[in-house]
Amino acid sequence: MLKTLGKYLFMIELGYKYIKVFKQTYFHPFITQKYAYQELSRARQAYSNKVLDFLNIKIKLVGELPKKDKILYAINHRSLLDILVMENIFSKDKKSGAWIAKQELFDDPLYGKFFQYSACISVDLENKRGLLTFFKKIKKTLSKVDDLNIYIFPEGERYSGEGVKEFQSGAAKIAKANNLDIVPVFINDKLEKVFKNAPYKDTYTVEVHVGDIVQSENLQEQYIQFYKSIKESNK
Repeated sequence: MLKTLGKYLFMIELGYKYIKVFKQTYFHPFITQKYAYQELSRARQAYSNKVLDFLNIKIKLVGELPKKDKILYAINHRSLLDILVMENIFSKDKKSGAWIAKQELFDDPLYGKFFQYSACISVDLENKRGLLTFFKKIKKTLSKVDDLNIYIFPEGERYSGEGVKEFQSGAAKIAKANNLDIVPVFINDKLEKVFKNAPYKDTYTVEVHVGDIVQSENLQEQYIQFYKSIKESNK
């Protein structure tokens, strides 16, 4: 009980400190949008790395991120740790990016401001007009920020089963509409259990696989092939 309470208190307290950091950039009147996304990405990464250090979790990357930017990273989703794990990886390559997140996360009274001020982009799946605004915002942002990457969970929600669940159409539509290459990423662990048991006395290692660039057509089929190749290599 104390172990569980301790990690949540640490994350929440640190999160509120970083909201203040985010807001300094978010509301700055004299910086470019590109610089703002870079600064907010660095701040998210710093937050994530501090939390992972507290939990005593390190990341083993299999494969490598492309050197180019304006990539859509399609990532499987199991836990709130997923974002922290990926930010740790992005920090090592100094990547700048924006997470796509459901509007309900922005509305959350506890951590909604964290998403709002840290350069995440909200999408309201229940609102057709909101969806149109969402796609316009991404296109406009990518036209102004030439090194921005898009981070998305194509499943649309957490999945606790084996492999991945059926993808929603959003990831492929974003990539196609903005001429973005897609990089599949598979976090090869059950991070919901990893988080439940954290923090660790002995360092726990999470394995993350990065695939080759794929296109938006038949995204899920290509992702499943990528996933199967990982499972075959681990036999």
